Amino acid sequence: MKNQVQLITYIDRLGKGDIRTLERILSGPLKGLFGGIHMLPFFTPFDGADAGFDPSNHAQVDPRLGDWQDIKRLSGQADLMADLIVNHVSSESPQFQDVLAKGEQSKFNKLFLTMNSVFPDGVTEQQICSIYRPRPNLPWSMIKLADGSTRLFWTTFTAQQIDIDVESEQGQQYLLNILDEFHQAGISTIRLDAAGYAIKRPDTSCFMIPETFDFIAQLTEQARARNIEVLVEIHSYYQTQIEIAAKVDRVYDFALPPLILHTLFNKDAAPLMQWFNVSPRNCITVLDTHDGIGVIDVGADNGRPGLLAPQQIDDLVEQIHRHSNSESRLATGAAASNLDLYQVNCSFYDALGKNDQLYLIARAIQFFAPGIPQVYYQGLLAGKNDMELLATTKVGRDINRRYFSEQDIEAHIQQPVVQKLFELIRIRNEAPEFNGVFSFESTANHEFVLSWQLEDSTISLAVDLNQNQAIIFTVKNAKPSRDIWKI
Repeated sequence: MKNQVQLITYIDRLGKGDIRTLERILSGPLKGLFGGIHMLPFFTPFDGADAGFDPSNHAQVDPRLGDWQDIKRLSGQADLMADLIVNHVSSESPQFQDVLAKGEQSKFNKLFLTMNSVFPDGVTEQQICSIYRPRPNLPWSMIKLADGSTRLFWTTFTAQQIDIDVESEQGQQYLLNILDEFHQAGISTIRLDAAGYAIKRPDTSCFMIPETFDFIAQLTEQARARNIEVLVEIHSYYQTQIEIAAKVDRVYDFALPPLILHTLFNKDAAPLMQWFNVSPRNCITVLDTHDGIGVIDVGADNGRPGLLAPQQIDDLVEQIHRHSNSESRLATGAAASNLDLYQVNCSFYDALGKNDQLYLIARAIQFFAPGIPQVYYQGLLAGKNDMELLATTKVGRDINRRYFSEQDIEAHIQQPVVQKLFELIRIRNEAPEFNGVFSFESTANHEFVLSWQLEDSTISLAVDLNQNQAIIFTVKNAKPSRDIWKI
């Protein structure tokens, strides 16, 4: 993966078109900004119950967007990342429909997990309560088969997403077939979606247990054999992220977004500096994604302290709601369907009260943090909360999944905040110092400097939280510093 800024986008929501439309935008108004593209699910169907994360055919490009040849052509323009949805498949998939029709006689019967698959001797109340849940529902759905019988299929997220038995021969072959398609299409990185939930065992949390690490390691080896890097997507306790990072190519730094918000809201950089002491260096940094703003990643875990105290996290959530004029409150928790318990649904721009200075400081901190930065398409354009889409779909995360036409993109690019962000992206892409060594210092909780040094050249970001100011400067061969960007 190139050590340059990466774009996260839906194919159909950035330009309201297909793969060729996205190509046109990347070679036009966004030319030269990105070293890689994370294309959110483009499989059949890309517009399912969970916006593509419930594919019925994971090995097919949705024909409405294009085909594998279009993906292959796009891979010549930028490094491509695609999601490998390891935990589940759509209830509308041909495989699951065959199970519904034929029951245990289906050749796909072993592909899917049921309650009995994991608990053949029955399950106790204590065992159920020990299962980690990202959502308020139980982990199973009672589904009726064609013969009138019912079975409890494991559905970690929704009844439309049926969990795969990734340890079965059929489950393993299912994943390998997708990897082969990706490899042939020139995809160079996969994002393991929901990998933490893939392995289930009795008397455990069924989340990030030792066998899960073994599964991720095996799948990583299979991907590497096809020259594909692996990014693991897991929201969890920060020490777990550190453990995962030691075993895979890359992890997300999901602690960074809430820590940056805390830093800017409270003019207190101490928790952020604490994180930089221990954070993985082989990470992908984000501020916003297609999901909400996570808070679990900075929280405590079974008595172990988090990066933020419980009251600080409560205050952070309320500050997001206040800065967004309570729009985020309408998209989070019981107010919206398809919710996650550990996320606040809001655009990052709105979370900072649409304050251009704070937003650009947040991006500058992200770009100077260890790791390779990704920028979500709506954040790239300083997009505001889409309350109209939220009202239409009643899906909380749609508040930050706006559809931009090509004309919308051209208009948003003219905003001074976006122009200033483009300058920042080019600095991050072009400065060779970002291939060097990271360091940081803080003279007070409200002032800090992040630096990258390569040989005798250093590029630094100095932030004064009291003044809401940030300056990027360079020092070469011990000569006086030179400011190259400020806000």
